Amino acid sequence: MLAIRDLSFFYGKIQALNHLNLDLREGEIHAVIGANGAGKSTMMNCIAGQLTPQQGEILLNGIDIRKYRYDNYLALFSVVFQDFKLLSQPLGQNVAAAEDYDRTRAEECLRMVGLGGRLRHMPSELSGGEQQRVAIARAMAHRPRIIFADEPTAELDSAMGAEVARLFKEMCEKEKVTIVMTTHDVGLMGAGDTVLELESGCLKEGGSAMEERHSMEEGHSMEERHSMEEGSSKAEIPSREG
Repeated sequence: MLAIRDLSFFYGKIQALNHLNLDLREGEIHAVIGANGAGKSTMMNCIAGQLTPQQGEILLNGIDIRKYRYDNYLALFSVVFQDFKLLSQPLGQNVAAAEDYDRTRAEECLRMVGLGGRLRHMPSELSGGEQQRVAIARAMAHRPRIIFADEPTAELDSAMGAEVARLFKEMCEKEKVTIVMTTHDVGLMGAGDTVLELESGCLKEGGSAMEERHSMEEGHSMEERHSMEEGSSKAEIPSREG
């Protein structure tokens, strides 16, 4: 569905993406991980048409996205933010992002995330986990083909994070949507069909959700694990002295 080919992006003289190549298959969850500054947000903004790369191309069904009408292309996407960004309006209007809306579709989306029958409730009446579920329902309202999720569980506890992972998998199955999400949440990585690790603007070879979970269970981050591996490799090289 989406293919990134030889993509490079610069902020002035700073290179954020470095000849990036990857494929994002339709109807799957793609978890994008990496340290701060690895290029995750830049990649997402390029795909969403918010940034124009200096080199390379992004293909949607084999067609360069620059050949699409901008408004038509943007209509394919929705975004789930980590800080919810709900309005001080009833949930129905939040889901539809409009005062005059299709109540049947809004109710359907709220029911999908376990909040059916609450069109008239206000965001202030909800917990943080429930507010994030409203944000997910809003992302689904206009039936997008792709959802971008920026650290969607960053403000949630582990139980609510697991619920978001379940919802994402259910959305892929029922709505045939593709989800691309940045995350440091091990549970969300486990829900991903693919886990893509970026490093210095490139796709890093190897690394999986299971490897990351194993490292976290041992109390090590991804970066710490790689450092230990490098240290182990150096230790195996015999000294020339003596």
